[in-house]
Amino acid sequence: MTLNDTTRGNRLHIGVFGRTNSGKSFFVNTMVGHEVSLVSDVEGTTTDPVYKSIELHPLGPVVFIDTAGFSDKSQLGEQRMKATENALRKTDVAILIFDDTDEIDEEIKWLDQLKNKNIPTVCILSKADIEGRKELSKRIEKAIDQEVYLFNPEKAEDSRSFIISKISECIPEDYYRRNILGSLADEGDLVLLVMPQDIQAPKGRLILPQVQTIRELLDKKCTVVSTTLDKLQGSLGYLKNHPDLVITDSQCFKQVKETIPKESKLTSFSVLFAAFKGDINVFIEGAKKINSLDENSRVLIAEACAHAPLEEDIGRVKIPALLRKRFGQGMQIDIVSGNNWSDAVDKYDLVIHCGACMFNRKYMMSRVEEAVEKNVPMTNYGITIAELMGILDDVVY
Repeated sequence: MTLNDTTRGNRLHIGVFGRTNSGKSFFVNTMVGHEVSLVSDVEGTTTDPVYKSIELHPLGPVVFIDTAGFSDKSQLGEQRMKATENALRKTDVAILIFDDTDEIDEEIKWLDQLKNKNIPTVCILSKADIEGRKELSKRIEKAIDQEVYLFNPEKAEDSRSFIISKISECIPEDYYRRNILGSLADEGDLVLLVMPQDIQAPKGRLILPQVQTIRELLDKKCTVVSTTLDKLQGSLGYLKNHPDLVITDSQCFKQVKETIPKESKLTSFSVLFAAFKGDINVFIEGAKKINSLDENSRVLIAEACAHAPLEEDIGRVKIPALLRKRFGQGMQIDIVSGNNWSDAVDKYDLVIHCGACMFNRKYMMSRVEEAVEKNVPMTNYGITIAELMGILDDVVY
């Protein structure tokens, strides 16, 4: 991936749902403009969801999710349904495809799920080149009390443009207005980034939150100065004015706070992403529960990246060490990564999540909402570290 690419976590996710062999893969291939999903008359051809990232004018960067058919009765059907339901949690806008039948009980169930999750949905009747499709679409519309649009494979480009316009109408008003910095930086501000290059940032690369934050600061017309922790004091000496904002890696929060001018606002990349991808108020409230933990508490640590454990890993090593040092070595700490998630979140006393730079906000918020619904405190890596170091009140977000 180049610096010009948009990471999947920052793309509009368009989930495509429907019965097995209803034309989902053909629809995705048509929207993308080339074959990314296998099209076949054999039921169950699509197994795991297929993700395809493209630039879709005028929507911008999007990712289509081609899911397994929800009527799959094969031996692997249950596993495929779990994967489809996980894709549902990531979906910003849904495409629900109806086939050539008046039997639409399954589609109605999924449409209800989409509505319950507040996912705007475009309903499509596939194979609109076949005679009688208009009459069928009217019957379906009456049954679901929602407009159904015809997708004609013989006029694919016209259908494609029309569906894009309907997707555009479904995008939440604030979707394109969300940004990482919020109101913390304005044009002309001097922003100092403290970026220790540890084992999680391999030689020659910056981690994704750093790259995205730098780009947004430049878009805001800020002056950006970058340094490492060991050069922080010297870097401050080079500056004529104190930084308006200092953004650091959460792991060196305390050292940076003790070094920078009192006039400078302080935050971390992880805290910024807590607000950008999740619910910062939920995370701050969750952090207040940390000091009520004890050696018998159970904590779930969730990281969006699925990578091999590293010696200095913040989620797998450093945060568990901080917690056990404070509350006792017997504390049970479970770790999940990537798309893995606990089926029993309510058995935990606290959930601590990474910044979720690899997730889209919809997926991250599905986890936040589940924790809130089950009355389980949830917070974030950077906020946890700030609380454990006793400086959370000094951090801006």
